[in-house]
Amino acid sequence: MIVFSIEEEILLARLQLQKQKSIPPGVLIAGILFGVLLVISSILFLLYPFASKEKEPYFQGDHPIVFSGKQQGNALVKGETIYIPYTFLKKMDDSVIYDEKSQSMIITTADKVVQMPTESLTYFVNQTPVELQIPALTQKDGEHFIALETILSFYPIRYEILPDTKAVLIEKDGQKLKQAKITSEDVHEEKLRLRVKADLRSPYTAQTVANESVVIEGEKANFYFVRKANGIAGYIDKELITPGKTEKIQVNHTVKETNLREIPGAGQVYLTWEAVYSKNPNTSAIPDMPGVNIVSPTWFKLGGTDGSVQNLASIDYVKWAHSKGYLVWALFSNDFDPDLTHEAFSDFETRQNIIRQLLHFSQMYGLDGFNIDIENVRNEDGPLVTQFVREATPYFHEAGLHVSMDITFISSSGNWSAFYERDKLSQIVDYMVVMAYDEHWGSSPVAGSVASLPWVEQNLQKLLEQVPNKKLVLGVPLYTRLWKETTGPDGAVTVTSESMSMEKVTAWLLEHQLTPTYDEQSGQNYAEFVSVEENATYKVWLEDELSLKKRAELASKYDLAGIASWSRYFAAPTAWTAMQMPNSQVNNQ
Repeated sequence: MIVFSIEEEILLARLQLQKQKSIPPGVLIAGILFGVLLVISSILFLLYPFASKEKEPYFQGDHPIVFSGKQQGNALVKGETIYIPYTFLKKMDDSVIYDEKSQSMIITTADKVVQMPTESLTYFVNQTPVELQIPALTQKDGEHFIALETILSFYPIRYEILPDTKAVLIEKDGQKLKQAKITSEDVHEEKLRLRVKADLRSPYTAQTVANESVVIEGEKANFYFVRKANGIAGYIDKELITPGKTEKIQVNHTVKETNLREIPGAGQVYLTWEAVYSKNPNTSAIPDMPGVNIVSPTWFKLGGTDGSVQNLASIDYVKWAHSKGYLVWALFSNDFDPDLTHEAFSDFETRQNIIRQLLHFSQMYGLDGFNIDIENVRNEDGPLVTQFVREATPYFHEAGLHVSMDITFISSSGNWSAFYERDKLSQIVDYMVVMAYDEHWGSSPVAGSVASLPWVEQNLQKLLEQVPNKKLVLGVPLYTRLWKETTGPDGAVTVTSESMSMEKVTAWLLEHQLTPTYDEQSGQNYAEFVSVEENATYKVWLEDELSLKKRAELASKYDLAGIASWSRYFAAPTAWTAMQMPNSQVNNQ
């Protein structure tokens, strides 16, 4: 039995009385409405994007540079001269370099080589001095700065100093500007602020006003990214922007046209190399080469780390070539020496020494162009090779000389392929000549074609992804290799080879009474001879009229600039007409 105290009994009685009383309907409804409003207001408070009132500075530091839609460092101002950082110019033109040995900045364009020594009142354009009142190149706190006015003639750009912020706006030729205006509708000023992100809750960078002119530089979701006249930019709701017309920037910038001697014939290159190792050939003994319009004798090579050039040239050979209607594009090589190449190409003055000598030789012998053959270079020195070609080409063009460069197919074969910056080089020179041979080289452990047709086409397709077809010349072999596979007493097979001219191979076939058969896999004629006495098998994949015609058809199929052949010495009389390209079938590679 439970016993309650007097106080507990009184409390229970009150509770019982309270239960008997009903809650008025009005109070109940009011309570429910209040609860609903409380929930809705809580949701709105959490989700509604109230505009941030926090302001962030848009520019960092003094004299900010505005280029390609964002700040790109800061300019240095000395009096009335505006200097831009070397690092910024390097972003705008990655071919610009700083040469430590001469303490100079080097700019190359299609027709100019510019040297700007640090803190000098003189700089040089194609070795011609230009005098200034202020240094073209200065430095501060270990960073180099270039006077903006001095480079305007080298680049299609313009600049202006923007009001209020004193930002330096740099614009380039062809750049498109989408003009716009802030809407004139009556909206709260917070919505007219430019935001750091496409979100009203993000900090803002600047205030805009109705009817203010801006430039649209991008968009994200429901926001435009716009820039004010003072250079400050940010996101603003698209509904507050009225887009206008698009303007295209035009900067007058002329490049001196090259005055090169016209290539005889239809303009296609039909070049053959003249291999000169110690003395020049007797020109009276050279047979006619119908279709050939350019000869490239291997006359010049790098001779020392000081940039000296060895010379085997012959003025009599040039006179003979010109009398036959051939242009002479003399070959210059690095002697295929990676150490020598590194030392000679590492600094500006040595590269200039090489170029000056080649220019001197071109005038001495009356040359029409140069064929640059740089091979066996360490991968890390590839940019040095590109820089040499970049600095040489404007001088050669100024002298009226064609510039071609030899390259290999793209591969991972170390010093023989990886160092070529093919895409950059193709933008500099007139022609790229791909040495489309040595699929199986002289010391190959396996016998095979010098350049099977499927191998050539497959690699050609890959190369055309980097080099324009109108600049690419297909190099073809006029030699073949006679392979000998000798089986020793232990059953091991030793593979050796001998290079042969087209006529020498023909004589070998006659000697052994062999009739070649067509090899589908290589796309060439093939012959084989077994010598019992030597316990050896001889194999040869022929370079003949058939293979040369197929190579010419390949060049035509991809609408290449022409054909080059290594070398004149190996050719049979029938080779020249066999290499003539049929009518091109492809015009849009």
